[in-house]
Amino acid sequence: MTEHTTDIQETRPAHTVAGFLSAMAIFAALIGLAWHPLRLIPIATLLALISAAMAPRGNRLAMWALFICAGCFFFGLLIAVVTSRSLW
Repeated sequence: MTEHTTDIQETRPAHTVAGFLSAMAIFAALIGLAWHPLRLIPIATLLALISAAMAPRGNRLAMWALFICAGCFFFGLLIAVVTSRSLW
């Protein structure tokens, strides 16, 4: 009889905190599109970088948080310049 062994990943509290930080970073970056982009989006990017460092290897949420923050930074500044709003 063969034994089926599956790799069960150990979940640590740091991985859970990384998920929450990633979600907070995405939320802050999306709010930065509508509000002052240079106030929120760099802080959101910093949160996303911290969550990527805390997350296990191959975590998609942390990766997407970084991509969303980068895209929101570009589009937030673009929207602010086109609509003549203040960046701060």
